[in-house]
Amino acid sequence: MRARGDSPTAPKVDAEWAASFGMIVVMNSSHRANPEQFPSESGSLAFNGPAGLIEVIIDLPEPDQARTATAIVCHPHPLQGGTLHNKVVTILARSLNELGLATVRFNFRGVGASTGSFDEGNGETEDLVALVDWVRLTRPKDDVWLAGFSFGSYVALRAAAQVNAAQLIQIAPPVGRWDFDAIPRPSCPWLIVQGESDEVVDPNAVFAWVEQLVPPPQMVRMPETGHFFHRRLMDLRGAVKNAVRENLPPLRQPTAD
Repeated sequence: MRARGDSPTAPKVDAEWAASFGMIVVMNSSHRANPEQFPSESGSLAFNGPAGLIEVIIDLPEPDQARTATAIVCHPHPLQGGTLHNKVVTILARSLNELGLATVRFNFRGVGASTGSFDEGNGETEDLVALVDWVRLTRPKDDVWLAGFSFGSYVALRAAAQVNAAQLIQIAPPVGRWDFDAIPRPSCPWLIVQGESDEVVDPNAVFAWVEQLVPPPQMVRMPETGHFFHRRLMDLRGAVKNAVRENLPPLRQPTAD
């Protein structure tokens, strides 16, 4: 499998192969993603991104609770078992669904049914930006929220200012493992949730980094909580919902899309 830099053109998605994963192939004649409509039902699809196929899962809120925003949620490190099915990623998407947002979870290149190979955060950011462009094409009235867990929160931060996200949510950002200092700061509301007993990310490094940010993000510290939020997932769900509730956009009107 090749990443974007290995070839001048992105590989063509094999529709029959994608269908074997139960996905709908979304592409145009130039092999670039350009769907005409955002899915009207929850489910999976195959999106044609910068390095080829991107495996995507869409979850829609209850129609009477739907708001004019779509959140894209990024998963942990691809080489350390991170996928769109990660429990923290799933509970994060669920939390936002319950607040009325449509959510887009996706596998970074080289994970699951997504083609390509790990690209140290660079290609992964390209994948995220491509999905943001797709959401804005198909849901032009929606705010775009970005969220991520661990490595996924690093990728979400990298893209947030570039795509002018309306909200950024970072869960256990891996400060000290990746260069956060060179990333442009977003101007949107920004939530960080960090467990105080994180065994993977140094909590003190996260807290020190947050303290020097101006203006400071909203910081939620969770006592006795490890990196993967074992036995604390429902607490994480509540923390996210309570923290971002005041930033929610209005309810979607029936004729909005």
